[in-house]
Amino acid sequence: MIHPIPPGTRDVLPDEMRELRRLHLAMIEVFESRGYGEVATPAIEYDEVMARGDGRTAASAYRFFDERGDLLALRSDMTVPIARLVASRYAGADPPIRLCYLANAFRAVRPQRGQMREFAQAGVELIGAPAPDGTAEVVDVLEATLDAAGLNRAVIGLGDSDLFRQLLSELGVEGEARDSVLGRLAAHDLVGLEAELSELDGIGAEQVDTCVALSQLRGGKEVLEEARALGGAAVERATARIGDTFEALEARGVADRVQIDLGLLRDLGYYSGAILEVYDPAIGHVLGGGGRYDGLLKRFGLDLPAAGFALYLERVHVAQMEEARGGEGP
Repeated sequence: MIHPIPPGTRDVLPDEMRELRRLHLAMIEVFESRGYGEVATPAIEYDEVMARGDGRTAASAYRFFDERGDLLALRSDMTVPIARLVASRYAGADPPIRLCYLANAFRAVRPQRGQMREFAQAGVELIGAPAPDGTAEVVDVLEATLDAAGLNRAVIGLGDSDLFRQLLSELGVEGEARDSVLGRLAAHDLVGLEAELSELDGIGAEQVDTCVALSQLRGGKEVLEEARALGGAAVERATARIGDTFEALEARGVADRVQIDLGLLRDLGYYSGAILEVYDPAIGHVLGGGGRYDGLLKRFGLDLPAAGFALYLERVHVAQMEEARGGEGP
């Protein structure tokens, strides 16, 4: 008799569990060798903490009341709990503070291929190191982690979280319309992006073309000049920030596998400035991501710049097996 489990969850059997454990240990060895200490936080947080961290209601989390009537939520990522932890436990510590973790997180999604309600994340948070050098350190650790997992073909996308937010404000797109357009970008839905922009009042065909063209610009430093040619203050500010970050990566010797991607947009509200996303040609899913969140700690009473990344452990494992088999992916 088969007893079902909720969609978007799965059982892990011994053979895979051993492989995942080896992968976890390889990642933690990289983190600790770079000075990042492992921490753990409760899977359950107060809903107000998760909502404050993301700047919105914790709609992506599972929420419930405890016996006292307090509203709780399963954590939907680890960055917000670690921001709370640092503000509570490290308020008097000298920055930078380097922390790492392996933990399960939970999101209320429509379970489709590659979308899980419960998933394991491994990552680091660098608190108190400003851009661009702090970002370069995070990318350096990320590259070493991918190497330790055997993902030699993985590519790190580098974008700017404020580019399209500020560009849409310049175009007068605000409120729900702005959020909807940003959602299209975060989902890499370029067809939907063009259609939605075309339907907005006050947005002409040339402005639609500019937004779509920007969203498809990716490559080396040359794409920054291509973006500037499209004009606009938002584009100028974003390309300047990306250029500074890329120069810091070059100075650190970790720019070779980084691809500038102006269409990149993370779907969490606390990111500011540089954002990252990890791809591997062996599989059709994003392996993880991260970036800067310089305003997040301030929401918890500790005003420090910060950056980090998280990798989805199960997806990294799949890519690891595909690369070992020489797979080319979909």
